[in-house]
Amino acid sequence: MAENNPLLVRATFNPVVKTYLLLYIAFMLCVTIIGIPLAIIWLCGIGQWWAQHYFDKLECELSARTLHFKQGIFVQVEKTIPLDNIQDLTFIEGPVLRYFNLCMLNVETAGKGDAKGFSGFGNEMSLIGIIDAQNFRTSVLEQRQAVMDRKNGSSQENDAVLVEIRNLLRELNAKIK
Repeated sequence: MAENNPLLVRATFNPVVKTYLLLYIAFMLCVTIIGIPLAIIWLCGIGQWWAQHYFDKLECELSARTLHFKQGIFVQVEKTIPLDNIQDLTFIEGPVLRYFNLCMLNVETAGKGDAKGFSGFGNEMSLIGIIDAQNFRTSVLEQRQAVMDRKNGSSQENDAVLVEIRNLLRELNAKIK
């Protein structure tokens, strides 16, 4: 991290994410008849290897001005979202996620457009399995508010400078006339 953007919190992920991902993909393969043989191969070893490596590559860091996230093995996705672009942090807990004692934290940003077809390549982030996700969410929201307060404060300072410039111009204009 840069000196002007120090790291505040590094999220840790629950190792149960590996089991969840392994079974989730196996289920998706079993939904189709063609995928059933692939599901057997997936469960016998390839899936375990993939889930372990995927878990090892998961990374999420909150810094003073950004939220940074990395994931993936073959296709690696790395996102850095400025905190002032974050619109909402949503928890998603379905019955399967609750069974594994996991939750998904969805980060929604301003101007995200419709990137649903690109599965994670838009301006959204989905973080699954963060340990103590409520506190992580609170940290992100508090830091976002601090960034917004600083941004608004500097805007007020800029407004004061502009008012002072306007007054000086009026004085100059009066002296010229």
